[in-house]
Amino acid sequence: MTKKQLLINDFIPDSPESLLFQAIQKSEKVVFSTSFGKEDQAITFLIQKEQLPISIFTLDTGRLFEETYEVHDRTINKYHVQIKVYSPDQNKLSELVSKKGPLSFYESIENRKECCAIRKIEPLIRALENAEIWITGLRKDQSLNRAQMSQIEWDESNQVIKIHPLFYWTNEQLDLFLDTNNIPINILHKKGFPSIGCAPCTRAIEKGEDERAGRWWWEGSKKECGLHQTN
Repeated sequence: MTKKQLLINDFIPDSPESLLFQAIQKSEKVVFSTSFGKEDQAITFLIQKEQLPISIFTLDTGRLFEETYEVHDRTINKYHVQIKVYSPDQNKLSELVSKKGPLSFYESIENRKECCAIRKIEPLIRALENAEIWITGLRKDQSLNRAQMSQIEWDESNQVIKIHPLFYWTNEQLDLFLDTNNIPINILHKKGFPSIGCAPCTRAIEKGEDERAGRWWWEGSKKECGLHQTN
């Protein structure tokens, strides 16, 4: 059994609160990434409720919805929490936009991945540089791709243990938790946006579509940018 398997097997699948406590018991380098979606807001609430020593960060791509910035502001004001912001390398971003224009991601999958790499992947690498455990808000029923993931897994690309505390929660469970605890959410969720990313790359979904269908909808491929790959 490899070292990473031993590390993962050291965790006992349990409630979201239990997994968060297990994480901080096993490492002092635990981070949580939030994009201010419903799942992330629930985890932020749990971290602050228990005053857990987990660093929270977000990736500001520069193309987010105004509503996302609003819930960011409401979150830090309500919970008095510090959320570290990672932005794209301005030199790389300037070069991309100067060379290909601001909407090149619509032209090809390669261009879209290039944009995601600059705006999201590279900032994530910086955010996880010293981390040992990465907490996320992924849920199993968000997409077919995420259904293949595990609640506790090894992220080979970033060399961290990755934990999804809400992995087995249904959308109904999540909504009840948010309502019960009066947790601020992005108002776009009530307008047909279960998954919210960059404004030019996100649309509301139709009835019967999976939760990730509104992301990069023009491609018709699996809905991931590279932050969360199936190992």
